[in-house]
Parts: sequence; structure tokens; C-alpha cells
Amino acid sequence: MNAQLEQPAVAGKIMLVGIGPGSVDHMTQRARDAIAEADVVIGYVTYIKLVADLIEGKEIIRKSMTEELDRAVSALEAARAGKKVALISSGDAGVYGMAGPTYEVLFQSGWTPEDPVQVEIIPGASALNSCAALVGAPLTHDFCAISLSDLLTPWPTIARRLDAVAMADFVVALYNPKSGRRTRQIVEAQRLFLRHRRADTPVAIVKSAYRRRENIVFTTLDSMADADIGMLSTVLIGNSNTFVRNGLMVTPRGYANKYDMQEGGATREGERAGRSLSTGLLGWLDTLRAEHEAGASIEELAAQYRLPADYIRSTLDEPWEAETSTEAEGSEA
Repeated sequence: MNAQLEQPAVAGKIMLVGIGPGSVDHMTQRARDAIAEADVVIGYVTYIKLVADLIEGKEIIRKSMTEELDRAVSALEAARAGKKVALISSGDAGVYGMAGPTYEVLFQSGWTPEDPVQVEIIPGASALNSCAALVGAPLTHDFCAISLSDLLTPWPTIARRLDAVAMADFVVALYNPKSGRRTRQIVEAQRLFLRHRRADTPVAIVKSAYRRRENIVFTTLDSMADADIGMLSTVLIGNSNTFVRNGLMVTPRGYANKYDMQEGGATREGERAGRSLSTGLLGWLDTLRAEHEAGASIEELAAQYRLPADYIRSTLDEPWEAETSTEAEGSEA
């Protein structure tokens, strides 16, 4: 993968372009401009088709799905030859995209940020943003993304991550959930989630978001693996508070913990607007110490709060002073 070539009079540039979900309407202006100014456009064949209207007259290098490193090498070779290169990814180039493999190739070649070849990453809307926008507001609270592709990641690593986030009650976006050869991974993910989540946990499956064959299915965790899922699908699994109403999937931000939504948003008893919840860190520390002083053991507290015993022990051992500031916490709810 050594792409060191004789330096031209004018060094080129690699532009890692996130083209978003696939429709030109959802591509940033900078992404369109980068493709317009490029001499060479490199990408997976499907992504090349998505920008076909923008690349007329340019040198096109098409690569297959598994040739990510080859794409990066071709981009560096073209840039070393003085060309501007648009190396395109669907979604965002830095989210399961070409940014990582490209930097690996660059560093292996001896490239540094001071190199004449410039590198620019142009962000785009990732699949989780795009799919979430189509189904409602499922990502309003803490969420994470996990790829089920085991082509480069050992399955035990993926399984540990799935189990951890399922237990921690994250909303989860599953990338690369299934392919023609990889059919069991989504079933295993379902099994791991069902260890920690209700069977009726809402799930949205979005296929080909903002593309010609877009399809959206709302289902539940216990039926998720039976749905039509493929490589162009993103699976959004809700947390314990996520609900579906009138065809929209919503994850509450938590306002009901502090405000009485039935009483015009009045602050609940024991809570203060602009301050941490009574069950936030400081309130929990008070409760934890009181419970321990009342006789609860470290192990019992660890089981009650589903936290490691050594964390409970070190928390109780840590010197602590009550909150005294009356200053509000900005715009935090």
C-alpha cells in the first residue's frame, strides 16, 4: 500500500465527502461543491450512482464493497499526481465511512498533516440521523450505534457491546444488520437485547432512507428478526421509555421526571428548575450514604443500582460536600 510517488509541481487534495442518505436534497452545499471541484471521484459503485448527476465529465474510479483500502490507495495516488479527489461515502465519511481507512493508508505511506497533499473531511448526515428524521424523534435521549458486521470485528466483541448497551438502556442504531450471507447476527442481537428489554420495546426499521425504494416498518423487539432487513436497512431500537404514537417513534427527553406535564409544566415537588434532579448525582449520593448507614451492604447497593461494587465502595469513600451554589446550570433541563 505504499503510494509514495514523485511530487508534482502542485500537490493535490483528498476530500472525504459524506453525501448523506443518498438524495441530492439532503447533501450539504460543501459536499456538492467538493464533487464539483474534483478531478477524480472515487467510491463504491452504489454511491457513484447516487451522485451520477454531479460527476459528468470527471474521471470515475468505481470499487466494490470490500475494497475500502484500495479506494484510499487510489485516492492518495491521484492526489500525489496533483489531482483533486472526491472520495465519497454515504452518510458521514467518519461514521463507518472512508475517513478511518484513508487515514490508515495515509499514515502507512508516511503522510503527515504538513504534507503537500491536503485532506479535508466533509461531514454528511449519517444513517441514524436520516432514519430518525423519517420515523419521529427516537434519538432525543442517550443513544449509540453498533455495526453487526463481523467482517472485521470479532463477534464476541460485538456481542459484549450489544449486551452492555441493552443493559444500560441506550436507544441503539444497528448498522449493517443483515446481508445475504450474514443472517444470524440480527437474531443474536435480538436475543441479547431481550435479556434486558421488554418484548414490546419499539423498533423501527428503515430501508433505503430518502432513496427510491424507501421502506419503513414499525415493529417490536420480539418480532424484529422476522422483518425484512438487509444491508440497506438501519434498525432503531428504543429504550425503556420510547413509544410509538400516530405512526411516530419518540424517546422522551425526561422532562416528566422534573415537570408535571399535566399541570402546564409546573416543577414537581422536591425539584428545582435549572438544577440537577433530586435523583441526580448529588441526590443519589445522599440516598446512597443514608442507605449504607442504615445497614445496606456494598453488595446489596451494587445489586440494587446495577452498578459495580468497587464503584459503590469508592463512591462512599470519596469525600463529598453538599451543593451550595445557587447559580442555575444554563439551559440544561
